[in-house]
Amino acid sequence: MVRAWYMDDDPGDQRLEHHQNPPKYLELNELYKVSGVEYFKIKNIDALSEDELLTDIKEKRKYTYEDELTCSKQCLPNYEEKLKIFFTEHLHTDEEIRLVLDGSGYFDVRDVNDNWIRIEVVPGDLLVIPKGIYHRFTLDTKNYIKAKRFFVGEPVWTPHNRPAEEMESRKEYLKRMEEGF
Repeated sequence: MVRAWYMDDDPGDQRLEHHQNPPKYLELNELYKVSGVEYFKIKNIDALSEDELLTDIKEKRKYTYEDELTCSKQCLPNYEEKLKIFFTEHLHTDEEIRLVLDGSGYFDVRDVNDNWIRIEVVPGDLLVIPKGIYHRFTLDTKNYIKAKRFFVGEPVWTPHNRPAEEMESRKEYLKRMEEGF
């Protein structure tokens, strides 16, 4: 089961589970209410084409393109530099959808009060991070994750580093937040 908790702003080792002791955990419904992040558990990651929930999600959200990304020292050129880029606070103009197939890591998202929430992802976890939300990603101390990415149409994965308040996707996100997702 996915875990999510509030983090402090300690810039220590980004790969550590949490800095706050004890951490303040959030239920999934709370996570959605304060960030708009959606979570789904995909049970059949060994036979994704047979997983009814994933098929339904892909059809409902019109995901027409998918690929896989492996992030590890062995598989990712310029590994340390890429991790720094992934961990830089940014937003996208489209949803960011990740289904963890193997390994683990952390997505950090901002809540309605601009506080960090850390979301631990493990195999079978599918996150939908809304367009326009400030977020970042890092691996945990295992330094390995394999994930499937989903897109509507051609893949667009351009990070826009904070501040990006003038972007339309950010304005739309803030409006959705104000309306209570």
